[in-house]
Amino acid sequence: MQRRSHKYLKIPKFRLLKRQQIWTLTAQGWLIFIATAASLIFLLITHIHPFLAVNSPIKTADALVVEGWVPDYGIQQALTEFNSGSYRLIITTGSSIDRGSYLIGYKNFAEVSAATFKKLGLASEKVIAVPTPSVIKNRSYASAAEFRRWLSNSDIKIKSINLLSWDVHSRRSWLLFKQILAPQIKVGVIAAKNNNYDPSKWWVSSEGVRTIMSETIAYIYARFFNWKA
Repeated sequence: MQRRSHKYLKIPKFRLLKRQQIWTLTAQGWLIFIATAASLIFLLITHIHPFLAVNSPIKTADALVVEGWVPDYGIQQALTEFNSGSYRLIITTGSSIDRGSYLIGYKNFAEVSAATFKKLGLASEKVIAVPTPSVIKNRSYASAAEFRRWLSNSDIKIKSINLLSWDVHSRRSWLLFKQILAPQIKVGVIAAKNNNYDPSKWWVSSEGVRTIMSETIAYIYARFFNWKA
């Protein structure tokens, strides 16, 4: 009886592979796919810089808000913009300086840039420094939030501003300032030019590649995941 039972004992079969039919591209299909992908990559490379370094100013803005960490030649660009517009004030923002504050006598970029404007000939009553509280991350958001807090406690009436930021950082800063200030205050944006690489050929410069890649990732994160970044 035991021998008969062994005849009907089934041992399970394990298979790691199986045959199945799948659809795949033909030679012509692969050619179209590669051409389309190459075209999209080309458009991305040639249009990403002007997208991030956005310029959309308000013609009759009341104040020019300058992110104080821009380099000296960015400050000069801001001064030229101020003198050519109908602005009443320049307002500088910026967080604490991590290195060199004991030597230069200023603790934050807002005060450094305000002092630079005065050194370049701007009247003292036309420039106001609004320092950003010391933060580890989300500095752009903190600057925008501190500007709103300062404005709400100030007697100065401002209905519209142009934000001058640095190169490809402009798109992200514009997003944050609009999120915080609109619709009560209209926000335009001006991108200061970067002299460290050629914007039309940013991909041939290591600094251009690093800057574009980091700002693209940061903007996508701020735009779609956490705009306070």
